Amino acid sequence: MTEQFLRIRDETPADMAAIGAITAAAFAPLAISSHTEQFIVEALRAAGALSVSLVAEVDGEVLGHVAFSPVAIADGSAGWYGLGPVSVRPDCQRQGIGKALITEGLARLRRLGAAGCCLVGHPDYYRQFGFANAPGLIVDGVPAEFVFALSFAGGLPQGGVTFHEAFSAIG
Repeated sequence: MTEQFLRIRDETPADMAAIGAITAAAFAPLAISSHTEQFIVEALRAAGALSVSLVAEVDGEVLGHVAFSPVAIADGSAGWYGLGPVSVRPDCQRQGIGKALITEGLARLRRLGAAGCCLVGHPDYYRQFGFANAPGLIVDGVPAEFVFALSFAGGLPQGGVTFHEAFSAIG
């Protein structure tokens, strides 16, 4: 992959099948997954809630995808987004594709004037992007060590985080 050009771009309607297949394949081996991530992306798209939806491609072939959607925070903080799901085709993982997708997605959120981004994720991975545990943020049913936030404007919101209702999609 290093000899080929990785391009990060907005998703198009032609990418939908590839995004679904990559998302399903990327999460299939994960015991912590509910294996509904591809349905979440579809539901976010159908609801018009994909604020930033990017694909990574090499030679016209989609290898990864990242989604960002608005979140509601109990303290009323505006302009916050949730990161996820992020997916990379299993045979292309650990090559920097996910990192490139997340980095570009965060840059786009900043250009949109977002206040920040939060996520539920692996503690060892998301710190490289500047995310930190946010003890004042609560996601129902999720241990605090898996809740992260990155403020673009200074200060972190407090209270419960509600991801878009599409995150309850099951099929």
